[in-house]
Amino acid sequence: MKKLLAVTLVVLLSIAALNAVDAHDWYFHFDDDEVGGPFGALFGILAAGGGILLATVIVSTVAIFLCFLFASLGVVVIVALVLACVVLAALVAPLLLPVLIPLGILWYIARRNRSKREQALKGAAV
Repeated sequence: MKKLLAVTLVVLLSIAALNAVDAHDWYFHFDDDEVGGPFGALFGILAAGGGILLATVIVSTVAIFLCFLFASLGVVVIVALVLACVVLAALVAPLLLPVLIPLGILWYIARRNRSKREQALKGAAV
């Protein structure tokens, strides 16, 4: 019973496919020649399928190109933002001088204490 169902399904699908390709009124123009009948329909279907395949390849290639383009544009935007931050910091630095002087003094004291501690540890190890 299952084989009969499968065979019936294949036969019905083949009839539907042949009905779709029934080319009594289909004509395909190729280099100013009119090709009709089943061969013209088959050639037209193959040409349309080739066009769809070509369009798929083109769209995929454009999508990959756009991925690379937008990724590189993202890198350019990040570099531009970092550069803008550096320029902004350089413009604001004179205004921050009263804050930077005490910070510089604290950094110097911390660095001096660290170097004295390292020298003491080197002297103790010897």
